[in-house]
Amino acid sequence: MKLKNTTAENSFRYTWLLQRAFPFVKPFLFRIFLGVLVAIPVGLLDGVTAFALKPYMDYVIGHKDLIMNIMGHTVTVPYGTLAAIIPFGVVLFAMFQGIMRYLNDYLTDWTSQKITNSIKEKLFASLVTMDSKFFDENSSGIIITRYLSDPDAAARNFIQQIKSIVTSVFGAGSLIAVMLLSSWKLAVVGVVVLGCAFLPMALIRKKIKETSNKGMVVGGNITTNFNETYSGNKVMTAYSLQEHQKTEFNKQIHESFDINISLTKRSAWMSPIMYFIASIGIACVLHYGTHLIITGEMTAGSFASFVTSLLLLYKPMKTLGGTLTSLQSIFVSFGRVFELFDIRPEITNKPDAKEIDNLNNSIDFENVCFEYEKDRPVLNNINLHVNKGETIALVGNSGGGKSTLVNLLPRFYDVLSGSIKFDGVDIRDISLESLRHNISIVFQDNFLFTGTIRENILLGNPSATEEDINNAVKSAHLEDVIDSLPDGLDTLLGERGTSLSGGQRQRVAIARAMVRQSPIVILDEATSALDNKSEAVVQKALDELIKNKTVFVIAHRLSTIQNADKIAVINEGHLVELGTHEELLNIEGGQYRILYDMQFRKQETATVAG
Repeated sequence: MKLKNTTAENSFRYTWLLQRAFPFVKPFLFRIFLGVLVAIPVGLLDGVTAFALKPYMDYVIGHKDLIMNIMGHTVTVPYGTLAAIIPFGVVLFAMFQGIMRYLNDYLTDWTSQKITNSIKEKLFASLVTMDSKFFDENSSGIIITRYLSDPDAAARNFIQQIKSIVTSVFGAGSLIAVMLLSSWKLAVVGVVVLGCAFLPMALIRKKIKETSNKGMVVGGNITTNFNETYSGNKVMTAYSLQEHQKTEFNKQIHESFDINISLTKRSAWMSPIMYFIASIGIACVLHYGTHLIITGEMTAGSFASFVTSLLLLYKPMKTLGGTLTSLQSIFVSFGRVFELFDIRPEITNKPDAKEIDNLNNSIDFENVCFEYEKDRPVLNNINLHVNKGETIALVGNSGGGKSTLVNLLPRFYDVLSGSIKFDGVDIRDISLESLRHNISIVFQDNFLFTGTIRENILLGNPSATEEDINNAVKSAHLEDVIDSLPDGLDTLLGERGTSLSGGQRQRVAIARAMVRQSPIVILDEATSALDNKSEAVVQKALDELIKNKTVFVIAHRLSTIQNADKIAVINEGHLVELGTHEELLNIEGGQYRILYDMQFRKQETATVAG
C-alpha cells in the first residue's frame, strides 16, 4: 500500500473516529475527567472581573453603600469597604484561576503524551510486521511522517483542544451569565451577533482535509530528502550533487508553502468578517444600551459590566471557533492514523502454520515465478533441488534474479506461482518465526544497529552465552578489531555502524549470523563491496560460517564458486544452466563458460601468478 495515496476518507465520520480512539483513551479516562473538572473553574472565573464592575461602578464610583437583606437582617456595606474588598477579591480569584490553569495544563500534557505514546507503540508494533514490499513502496520520509507526526497531531492535540473547548465553553457561559444578569435584552443581541460571526468556520472543512493530506505527502518528501542527504553524503560529495539536493529541497519547501498558503487564502478572510460582524454587534449593544440607561431599565454599572463581558466573550468565542477548525485537522490526522492500523502485511502466518526445528533433507524450488510489478516477471519457472549440506552458487547477469531467488526463501516476498518446499513442506505452511530462525543471511551491505558490538552480535541469538559470543568473534576473525577498541565488545557503534570499516562491519554481521546457528546460510554478495585485503579476511570468516551448512551464495569470487557443489546460472529470470564448475565449463557456448571467460579467468590467472 502506497501511503502517499491515502486520503483519510473517514476523517468526517466523527463517531467512527471516536470509537476507534476510545481504546487508547480508556486507560486515562480518570485523568481526562479530572482535567475537565479543573478546566471548568478556569473558564467560569473569566466572568469574575466583569461581574465585579457592576457593584464597583454602582456603589464605589457612585458613593453609595450596599444594603442587603440576609435572612431578615439588613446588612450595610459601606462603599469605602467595597472599594477595598472588590479589587482584593479580583486578585484572589485571579490567583486561584492561575493555580487551576497550571493543574489543567499539567493534566492535559500528561494525558495527551501518554495517549500519543500508546498509539505510537501500537503503530510501531504494526510497522515492524510489515513485509518488504511495504518498505519498497514507501519512502522513509512518508513512513516517518505517518507513524510519528500524525499520532502527535492527532492524539496530543486532541486532548489539548478538548481542554480548550471546555475552558472556552465555560468561560463563554460565565460571561453570558453576567450579561444576562446585567440585561437579558442586550444579551440576546450580543450572543446572536457573535454566534453569526463563527458560521464561516464550517465552510473550510473539506479544504482542511485536502490541504492536510497534501501537506503530509510534501512533509514526507522533505524528510526523505534529509535522510537521503545524510545516508548518501559521500555519493553526493563525490558527484557534486549539492546543488541538485538543494534544488530538490527548495522545490519541496516552495510546494509546502503553496499548499499552506492556499489554506490561508481561504481561511484568513474569516477573521476580518468575524471582526466586522462582532463590531456590528457591539455597535448595536452600545446604541440599545444607551437607550436602556436613559429609560432607567439599566444602571451604568450594569452596562459597564455587560460591555466588559461582551468584549471578554470575544476571546473564548474566537478560541472556540479556532479550536473547532483545528479539530477538523486533528480528525484528518486521526483518519490517517487509523488507516495505518488497518494495513495488513501481505505475508502472514496461516492459522495452522507448522513449526520446524531443522532442515532434514532438502529445499526445492518448483516452477517458481515472481514479479515485483504486475506483468513484469523477474523469475520464470525456476526449478531447483538443493540437498542438505550442499553449497549452491548463483551466478548470472546483473539484475537477472539471483538476489530475488534467495529473498523468496525467508519469505521477504511470496512467490507469484509455484512453490518453495522445505523438507517437502511449502514454506507458506511454515510459521514465519521458525522458518526464519533456520536461516542466517549475510548481505552485501549489512545493517548494524545503534548500540554496542556485543548487542549487535546478540541480535542473531539473544540467548547466546558468553562462550557462544567469543567463539563467534574468533570464527569471524574479529579478535584483532575487538582488541584494538578501548571498550572491546562493549564499544558503542555509531548509526549504521559507521565507526567501523566495511570489512569490520561485515565480520560483525558474520558473527551475528554465527551465534544464530542456523542450518541454512544465505550469502548475498557478502564480499563484493570490499577491497582485496578486507575481502580475504572476510572470506575466511565466511568459510567458518558455512561449515556443515546448506548454503546459497551469490558471489563474484571464483574460488567460492569453484568450491560449490552446484552452480546455477540465472539469466533474465530463467535457470539456464546447472552443474559443477567443470561440467559447466565443458558446455560449448554455454552461459557459464562465457561468464567465466569474461569475469573469472582473470581471477584465476591472478591467483596462479600470485
